[in-house]
Amino acid sequence: MSKVCEISGKRVMFGNNVSKALNRTKRRFDANIIKKRFFIPEEGRWITLSISTATLKTINKKGISAVLKEARDKGNFKS
Repeated sequence: MSKVCEISGKRVMFGNNVSKALNRTKRRFDANIIKKRFFIPEEGRWITLSISTATLKTINKKGISAVLKEARDKGNFKS
């Protein structure tokens, strides 16, 4: 499973660990991705999404239907 949010498109970033002596080694910043089921009342079905926790907070605030509509308008979500 790739670490990509299906709604926002948030993904892994790369950077450096920097020691006190300013030595730099490569590291990765993983996105905080969770798998969550949502019920869509308009369609009468459940969907499972891999989303970031920031997107989950947005869904809790706006509702799943509004977030999916915005994502479809932007072209991020196909379903």
